[in-house]
Amino acid sequence: MLNKLVANAEEAVKDIQDGATIMLGGFGLCGIPENCINALVKTGVKNLTCISNNAGVDDFGIGLLLNTRQVKKMVSSYVGENAEFERQLLSGELEVELIPQGTLATRCLASGYGMPAIFTPAGVGTEVADGKEIREFNGKQYLLEYAFDSDYAIVKAWKGDTHGNLIFRETARNFNPMMAMAGKITIAEVEELVPAGELDPDQIHTPGIFVNRIFQGVDYEKRIEQVTTRLKS
Repeated sequence: MLNKLVANAEEAVKDIQDGATIMLGGFGLCGIPENCINALVKTGVKNLTCISNNAGVDDFGIGLLLNTRQVKKMVSSYVGENAEFERQLLSGELEVELIPQGTLATRCLASGYGMPAIFTPAGVGTEVADGKEIREFNGKQYLLEYAFDSDYAIVKAWKGDTHGNLIFRETARNFNPMMAMAGKITIAEVEELVPAGELDPDQIHTPGIFVNRIFQGVDYEKRIEQVTTRLKS
């Protein structure tokens, strides 16, 4: 087996160059690769294209990369919690491609499955369809959408082993597994790293064949994006 274990986030991302296209796992602020994002901020790498469900918030997640002007383009489905993102978008400093969430997920899957493109009904008749090929199947119109072409996928898992097998927990299982399949190089940070053979094969969500680098993360904040409580009546 290839040695996939690296010491830390800094080691994992050190070869990411200016202009790279990166997938970043997570759903909102849940299951985001906190350590790798912090390490990318330190490297100062710039002109990144970031493909993510979200754009983080002003002082956390991808928002940290936006604050340091390291992101050239965001490809996302939900960006409503980041004032700096809004400012950069409206001022023309940031390129933005907003995508229906299901289309974002399926373009990730297509990339992981080796498919060049998909047809989807989402976005037909809206601005999303501008300039895109439309075909009709069984009397219904569909948009042609291309699979993502990303240099790196950076994901965060609950548990992993030294061969790169990954287990995700709850909401963090949303975009992380499909992005892990889709990157040319996949980097995984995990809360708990165990020797190969210790994970129950029936519990593994992402097989190690998809993972190129893995390390045990530290100091996870796991911030809650929107705290919602309900008083008992």
